[in-house]
Amino acid sequence: MKVSPSLIYSNFRYGNIKRHTNPLNPVLTDKNKKARVQFCLSMLEEDSLPHDPTFKSMENVIHIDEKWFNMTRKNEKYYLLPNEEDPYRTCKSKNFVTKVMLLAAIARPRFDVEGKEIFSGKIGIFPFITKLPAKRSSVNRAAGTMETKAMTSVKREIVRSVLINNVVPVILEKWPREDANSIIYIQQDNAKTHIDFNDKEFCEAVCQPANSPDLNVLDLDFLRAIDSLKYQEAPRTTEELVCAVEKAYQIFSSGLSNRIFLTLQSCMKAIMEVRGCNNYKIPHMKKFVLERYDQLPSQLKCDAKLYKDVMMDLIFEM
Repeated sequence: MKVSPSLIYSNFRYGNIKRHTNPLNPVLTDKNKKARVQFCLSMLEEDSLPHDPTFKSMENVIHIDEKWFNMTRKNEKYYLLPNEEDPYRTCKSKNFVTKVMLLAAIARPRFDVEGKEIFSGKIGIFPFITKLPAKRSSVNRAAGTMETKAMTSVKREIVRSVLINNVVPVILEKWPREDANSIIYIQQDNAKTHIDFNDKEFCEAVCQPANSPDLNVLDLDFLRAIDSLKYQEAPRTTEELVCAVEKAYQIFSSGLSNRIFLTLQSCMKAIMEVRGCNNYKIPHMKKFVLERYDQLPSQLKCDAKLYKDVMMDLIFEM
C-alpha cells in the first residue's frame, strides 16, 4: 500500500479500515439457486399468501446433521499466571488428531406465554462409536477391557440404523404430547450417507437443496457453538471427547437455539432477495434486545412485493 504501518493502524482504530473474515462458500449452479428459492418459498404459510407472506414457525421440523469433533486443536491459546508453567501437550501426529463423528438432532424450542421453557427442542446427539475389548495389555488397561473406538468410516447403512433405532424412538419419547398427531418433518442435507427420503421405514423427511448449509440450523450456527463449548473441557480419550460434546449439547441455551431458527428465516428472506445466491450478509435483527423487551417474534414476515417478484422470476425460469 506504500504507507506506514502506523497510518494503517490509526485508520483501523478510528474505523476507516475494517477487519473482515472471508469464508469459502459452496459453488452454486443455476439449478441450485432455483432449488434454494423454491425451498424458501415452501417455508411460507400458505394461508398468508400472497398479500402477507409469513414464514412457518417450523416447530414440527427436526434438523439433523453430522459433524466431526476433534480431540484438540493444533494450537491452543491459554491465559496463565506469571509463575504458572506452560501446558505441555503431546500427540503422535498433528495430522491425525483423534476425532469422532456425532449426529445431532434439534427442533425449535417452545415457551409458554410467560416465557418459561416447555420443550427444549433437544432431541439428542448420537456418536458413531464402537466398544471393543482390548487385544493386548498396556500400562493403561488390561487385555479384555472394553475400549471406546471412533468409527473411521460412516456409511449410509450405519446412518440409517442410527436414525431408525436411536433418533426416531427418542423423538417419540420427547415430542410434546399436545402435538402427538401432527406430522413431523426431519430435514437433512443431500449427503450420500443420508437416508433416502422414500425409505418406507423412515418417517417424513425433507431434503434441503444441495450446497445449502445455510438452510439448516445445525450448519448455520448450532454445531459451531457446540464445538466451541466442547473446548472448555480437556478430553484425553474418545469416551471423554464424546462426553464433552454431549455436555456442550445439553448446556446450550434454548433461548439461543430459538434465535438461530429466527436467523434461518432471515437467511431465507435474504436468499429470495438475491435469487438463490449465497453472496449475502446475514441480517442483524438485534434479537437479544427484542427478547429482553419481550418483543421477539416467532415468525418473520416477507415483503409481498418480494414474493411476487420471485414468483415472476420462477415463471420465467429466473
